[in-house]
Amino acid sequence: MVEYLQSLTPDLNTWLMFTSALFALGIYGMLSRRNAVGVLLSLELCLNAGAVNFALFNRFWSPVQVDGAVMSLFVIAIAAAEVVVAMAIFVALFGYRRTVDVTQLNLVRE
Repeated sequence: MVEYLQSLTPDLNTWLMFTSALFALGIYGMLSRRNAVGVLLSLELCLNAGAVNFALFNRFWSPVQVDGAVMSLFVIAIAAAEVVVAMAIFVALFGYRRTVDVTQLNLVRE
């Protein structure tokens, strides 16, 4: 039974393909969205892919140390702070322009 369960656990390459797909999906979302909140969510996907990579390399290369897990927590904390600042900017932009369309951000210079 243990051998069967160990055969089902994904290896490092499988996890790296998953995080690469997650990062690529985030990049696609950032480039294709016009809504600022959608761009922000896509950026969060990219940051989460990086955090998962930190945890993966920690798990597969040095499972005794917790460096990757600590870095993942820092990435999550920075992402949370980034969301707070970005949402404040989006609320101010909506109050000024009545839109959160990122194609109209260059009009804020007026």
